Amino acid sequence: MNLYDFTVKGRGGEDIALSDYKGKAVLIVNTATACGFTPQYEELQKMYEEIKDRGFEILDFPCNQFMNQAPGSDEEIHNECTDRFGITFPQFSKIDVNGENAVPLYKWLTENTVFQGFEGKMAPIMKLMAKARDKDYKNNGNIKWNFTKFVIDRNGEIAARFEPTADISKIREKIEEVL
Repeated sequence: MNLYDFTVKGRGGEDIALSDYKGKAVLIVNTATACGFTPQYEELQKMYEEIKDRGFEILDFPCNQFMNQAPGSDEEIHNECTDRFGITFPQFSKIDVNGENAVPLYKWLTENTVFQGFEGKMAPIMKLMAKARDKDYKNNGNIKWNFTKFVIDRNGEIAARFEPTADISKIREKIEEVL
């Protein structure tokens, strides 16, 4: 399996085949509009503007599974993201990334990657929060929090996983490698 085997729901409920992104480098991210990491939208949009013309896409999947930090309808979330951060990359319907209701795309992502560890000044807080949700969090691929990112290469294969605390420069470096 690879990215191109999946279909997801667009904001309007329509089916979108991820094979539409064939041949592109893709960054997949689960997001929330009321999270401490929400300002990452600014960095993501800046990176998108700088390299989208080289065959790069960001696929944004709002998720409300982490302390209800993605409240509202798909349209309300999208309006907030465009108004506050000016995002222009594709944003899809709100999804579950973990558990029995996780969408197949995220089941594939989490079953084929491992937790990469938290870094930086937020690491101690994130470790406590992750452990409170999952005592075995270090040993499974489940999504730990909003703004976990996956780099997908031009062949639709997973190239890297980055936890929410990863520095955008490391993510950009990996994206540049697969472009």
